[in-house]
Amino acid sequence: MQSYINLQTFGCTANQNNSEILKGILTQAGYQITNNQDIADIIILNTCVVKQKTENKIKRKIQDLQKEKNKLIIITGCMPETDAKQIKKLNQNTILLGTHHFKDIINLIKNYNENSLTQQKQNKFLDYQKENKLLLPKIPNNKLISICQISEGCLGNCSFCKTRLAKGKLFSYSQDKILKSIESDLKSGAKEIWLTSQDNANYEMDRKNKNQELPELLNKILSLKHKFKLRLGMVDPNNIYPITDQLIQIYKHPKIYKFLHIPIQSASNKVLKHMNRFYKIEQAQEIIEKFKQEIPNITIATDIIVGYPTETQLDHKKNLDFIKKYKPDIFNLSKISIHKGTALYNQLKQERLKPIPISTIKKRTSELMQLHRQTALENKQKFLNKTIKVFINKKLDENLYEARDDNYNIILINTKENLLGKNIKVKIKQIGVHHVVGEIKNLLLA
Repeated sequence: MQSYINLQTFGCTANQNNSEILKGILTQAGYQITNNQDIADIIILNTCVVKQKTENKIKRKIQDLQKEKNKLIIITGCMPETDAKQIKKLNQNTILLGTHHFKDIINLIKNYNENSLTQQKQNKFLDYQKENKLLLPKIPNNKLISICQISEGCLGNCSFCKTRLAKGKLFSYSQDKILKSIESDLKSGAKEIWLTSQDNANYEMDRKNKNQELPELLNKILSLKHKFKLRLGMVDPNNIYPITDQLIQIYKHPKIYKFLHIPIQSASNKVLKHMNRFYKIEQAQEIIEKFKQEIPNITIATDIIVGYPTETQLDHKKNLDFIKKYKPDIFNLSKISIHKGTALYNQLKQERLKPIPISTIKKRTSELMQLHRQTALENKQKFLNKTIKVFINKKLDENLYEARDDNYNIILINTKENLLGKNIKVKIKQIGVHHVVGEIKNLLLA
């Protein structure tokens, strides 16, 4: 009898790709994937521990699943690596699969079904191992988009980061396998390639004493004989800084989206030092300024964490000044998460640091987001009544499509025509903070 599996995904692009891989492996083994939790025999939660809010949501979900007495509940992703005991306390009927063991999902289920999942075996499914997640069966969420992980783990040691505890040290995948994986996806109809990892800029720095390998990888991908667009994911300032000039030249290639995601986390050098981030804010600013000078319309994305215990009102003002000056188009704003097991948690527990009042954090968050909305809207003014070329990569509703321009801006298009996967020209009729609305002018070749 065929078993139905409901897979729920939380977190980053890499997690989305991991779920695509899980679906591929499970489907190949004869399981049926369903979006309906009620009819599923097995429920899998692919978890994330980046933000406390998301983590709490997942833990409530795990607890709620106690009522599903006749279903197998599997918890995978980052949380089993860091919270195995707590997961079992929340729901003793769960079984766990570590983030370095996605290839072992079938063996885990088999052990459970055969009543042979001893505690020793369960522990092995949580052990650290170098697992290459390329060239595996996968079922993409969007056939037009190929998500390609180029490494796992990182070289960082951020005081607040729980993901590092789950993912471990940097393990870069080989260029050969990355290129083969991308080539396979392009042959299957993908039109966009998304490179992702905890920090793309530290690619291959676990094997070599220099960070020149990312530019080499990008050039090799861009030389592939297919029509596609390449999106480079997050790059930390300290690792991109030495290769900035090289990357700028690569970004001038027509196949790469003019999109730079450079998380600063704070515009205060004092706070960055306490966070154990390996750069000064002046380096991040220099990178952004160089990119903007050479590629004026580039889309800049950044991240800031509000409420680190040593953040003062002056540090907050530096964050505001940064947003005012650099006007990032995309702004990922988070309130500080205090995760057990991190250096920050230990410092607070030992009372070496004191948390900032929640009311202060909320006020600072509100001020930053309000300023961002204002500056991001100002950025969008230049698009009004302009005609631009876009690629339609997603259908949102019956007559609503999402497209991207060369700078990876979101363009919404309302039409009854089937335009998925098409290149078209649109005239921008409305602007918003994080998107614009386009009216079709004419179709181009796909």
